[in-house]
Amino acid sequence: MSGLLSPVSAGTPVEELVSDRAWLQAMLDAEAALARAQARLGTVPPQAAAVITRTAQAALFDVRALALAARRTANPVVGLVQALAARVAELDPPAAEYVHCGSTSQDILDTGAMLVASRVLELIRADLARTAAALAGLALAHRDTPIAGRTLALQAVPTTFGLKAAGWRGLVLDADARLARLLDGGLPVSLGGAAGTLAGYLTDREASFADALVTAFADETGLARQRLPWHALRTPVADLGATLAFTTGALGKFAVDVLTLARTEIGEVSEPPGGVSSAMPHKQNPVLATLVRSAALQVPALATGLTQALLAEDERSAGGWHAEWLLLREALRLAGGAAHTAALLAEGLRPDPARMRENLSRTGGHIASERLSAALTPRLGRSAARRLVAEATASDEPLTGHPLLLEHLTAAELETLCDPAGCLGAAAHLADTALE
Repeated sequence: MSGLLSPVSAGTPVEELVSDRAWLQAMLDAEAALARAQARLGTVPPQAAAVITRTAQAALFDVRALALAARRTANPVVGLVQALAARVAELDPPAAEYVHCGSTSQDILDTGAMLVASRVLELIRADLARTAAALAGLALAHRDTPIAGRTLALQAVPTTFGLKAAGWRGLVLDADARLARLLDGGLPVSLGGAAGTLAGYLTDREASFADALVTAFADETGLARQRLPWHALRTPVADLGATLAFTTGALGKFAVDVLTLARTEIGEVSEPPGGVSSAMPHKQNPVLATLVRSAALQVPALATGLTQALLAEDERSAGGWHAEWLLLREALRLAGGAAHTAALLAEGLRPDPARMRENLSRTGGHIASERLSAALTPRLGRSAARRLVAEATASDEPLTGHPLLLEHLTAAELETLCDPAGCLGAAAHLADTALE
């Protein structure tokens, strides 16, 4: 994958973790872990497990040849098993008999997918930690910095930039918590055999042997134990897709706010330099936020496809399982790229408090209408106060010095009430609480 049409992940660490070679290595890791697990339980000779593990290196195999072979079998594991057995036989012919012993293709590919996912999720969590730390710094530095709160695209009442940053951080922490839960038991090994009964692993052993094998396999891979064989019970993949969609959505909220605040007409934040235009030398485009938003728009659609794969017929699906592979890889790649890019955005974001104050003054005090109504209510009653303020704000005339209001307030009172810095409510307290 060159990444030409996926700049959000091009050149980022996640790209290597979801490459064809990475998936191949994960499947080989699954094969090796299975052999070691069986050796622990006495069904594979330890020497054979050691040779299989030593041979399970992606660099020893031709990824393109395996891909072409997969067209004949509808999955890449069959050709991989043949190639792995041949390699093992070169070192230890008897050991080759124990490659993929009792297993089926879906055990290996699903376990490999969970290994790839676990490695990507750890990477994403590290980038989310960077993002959360940078946003916490912004929230602390700007806990009292007034900025226009906007609803339905228009200035509503003042808030603080610190509270906005604390809100972005809260979403990032929510995403991280969901990823942590997946890593703590939500990414299981897959072990079912041909039809989910583990019969190929048992031969003449007691059924309880299956529990010991699943436990040993999970231990060897670092993945969770499965509750049941899940060849046609696709909860792990559906949950993974949903969590990736939430994660990119959380980062996307941060990105779309930056895109709005960075507009020329608003100019309250800016990205670090570097977003050049191909045609207009004067432009510094908000490319980081653009890339994050692009991922946040794509991953939910991919997650929908992964959820649809829950409709897996019988004990093994023809087509539904196969449809997951590229969707899952792209969702992991986009989420990883978005997390890396969001960290760069948060660490380099440059707020402009002076521009925030300038924009707050654009309405001539109209943004303080809620506070004015509240101040006039004890004197006029709630309905009369609202009518008076509505009449005063019916034009673009500044509220400070407005004759209708000066009939009930002194000039000093009106000046104070129209100051946005006095209309911040509990914004600073809420930001502090969130950071605690």
